[in-house]
Amino acid sequence: MFNYDLIVVGSGHAGCEAALSAAKLGLKCLLVTLNIEHIALMPCNPAVGGPAKSCLVREIDALGGVMGIVTDATYIQMKMLNSSKGPAVRALRAQSDKKEYMSFMRNLIECNCNISLKQTMAAELIVENNEVKGIIDEFGLEYHAPTVILTTGTSLEGKCYVGLQYVNAGRMGERAATGLSASLVKNGISLKRLKTGTPARVDSRTIDYSKMTIQPGDDELHFFSFEPNRPIRKQYPCYLTRTTEKTHEIIKANLDKSPLYAGLIHGIGPRYCPSIEDKVIRFANNPSHHIFIEPEGKDTYEVYVQGFSTSLPANVQVDMLKSLPGLENVHIIKPAYAVEYDAVPALQLTHSLMTKKIKGLFCAGQINGTSGYEEAAAQGLVAGINAFNYLNNKEMLELARSNSYIGTLIDDLVTKDIQEPYRMLTSRSEYRLLLRQDNADERLTEIGHKVGLISDERYQRFLNKQEKIEEEIKRLQQEKVSATEEVNNILSKYNESIDRGMKLAELIKRPNIDYKVLKEIHEQTNDLNLPAEIYEEAEIKIKYDGYIKRQTQQIETMDRLEKIKIPENINYDEMTHISTETREKLAKIRPATLGQASRIGGVKPADISVLMVLLSR
Repeated sequence: MFNYDLIVVGSGHAGCEAALSAAKLGLKCLLVTLNIEHIALMPCNPAVGGPAKSCLVREIDALGGVMGIVTDATYIQMKMLNSSKGPAVRALRAQSDKKEYMSFMRNLIECNCNISLKQTMAAELIVENNEVKGIIDEFGLEYHAPTVILTTGTSLEGKCYVGLQYVNAGRMGERAATGLSASLVKNGISLKRLKTGTPARVDSRTIDYSKMTIQPGDDELHFFSFEPNRPIRKQYPCYLTRTTEKTHEIIKANLDKSPLYAGLIHGIGPRYCPSIEDKVIRFANNPSHHIFIEPEGKDTYEVYVQGFSTSLPANVQVDMLKSLPGLENVHIIKPAYAVEYDAVPALQLTHSLMTKKIKGLFCAGQINGTSGYEEAAAQGLVAGINAFNYLNNKEMLELARSNSYIGTLIDDLVTKDIQEPYRMLTSRSEYRLLLRQDNADERLTEIGHKVGLISDERYQRFLNKQEKIEEEIKRLQQEKVSATEEVNNILSKYNESIDRGMKLAELIKRPNIDYKVLKEIHEQTNDLNLPAEIYEEAEIKIKYDGYIKRQTQQIETMDRLEKIKIPENINYDEMTHISTETREKLAKIRPATLGQASRIGGVKPADISVLMVLLSR
């Protein structure tokens, strides 16, 4: 018999964060994986971040997770997307060296004496009296633990399709996980089928990059982790090409060979990352679609064809790829494929990510119906922390929508009946002006410190940073710039001018003025030589002060609903003043607060008002 505090099933991005966070808090963990060589594998694009996802990575880092640190250590390109737009939609994106990323993460795991690695397949859960007690592997060996986190990704009963042919696999080159789905169903957990896919990998030496548009990294680097001393590495470019009329003709002529259109795949695919055949059919009026060519690493000629996911047959893929400008003579290393797999509808989970039916059993990552490395890592971190909290009778970590994208992600999963793979978008948050990537440390570092994943030293560094930001805001609110001819000559370059002395804070609120302009016109500001992380945050707080105050008031209003608790044993069937649809939804999901109840799809606002009155009685 093998005894542990926690068993993590799966070593993808969710599994790694779960195991590392729980082990750091002191739990003795077993990390079970189908292939020990695939720890932290990036089976799709070798990139981290992007719109909304960069916020998730920054939040993971602020709480004490590792995705940001690993990304900063292994990037081959850093790029700030939407840099000319407002701070709420700016998004850092890193192209990672896939092998280095895996190696760095595996080293973190192997250096942690609280984590034991095991290459085997978890085939069955051990459950007694609705409490998890461990797992049984494919060889009949039992591993006992009072907590288990399932981070199985796309492995559960996975099928990989290339055309009308398929192999049983969670991802190409790795076997499917069998048995665990049946064990979940046996113990009262319902499942659904989902679908995702990944594009082909091609040989860089057979690409004519002169026919494409180069996409370089940024000269001024930003990083994901708030830790200091991030490495400066050589950057490698990506390239942009487009589909052609010929590409679309090939796709339309071969739709009958697609397993999705032929009806072989029944799982629902991701709305915001569709296959190229989906794009061509759904957006028939669009004559062309962007395709990005992205390197998989600095020491390989394997490149990723971003935006060209497909499940069409291999011979059709050859014709499709060769119809793209620059890829006329391309050699395909690995064909694109679609994968269909079992997932757990997350309505069966609480906000702690523990299942409602089986105590001590948590689910995190794609098994919960999400897509993306960042969404998986965020859930893994929360599940790892809450496994520790559960074992130590501590209050569960349940992040709010108002303080994090992670809170928004989990709240959406456990309160909305989501049918397709969920992707984090800025539009999913009603508080996105407050939930920016630049202030993730301000929002969550204190929580990470309280949990035990942020050291005292790092916490003090954070406090020092916040103090400097406040000092700079006060200085900008007090110091003035005079309306001299020299000052106006500089301001004229930015289509601005002043006719009187003006406080720096008042001036920086103008759309065309940023902190770098202040440095040009105000000697004392230039002499301060503040780090970018200080003056950028001070500028945002001043420039968007009115909007920030308005969203803060919205949060205060919603918080009042969050504080109204709903008893666990409440009988919704007796509430005849509430509509039947609302009663059914509430009884199925059983929200913990009135705020959660108000966000359930199909629940009417009028019924929430009635419920509030009933609860007050």
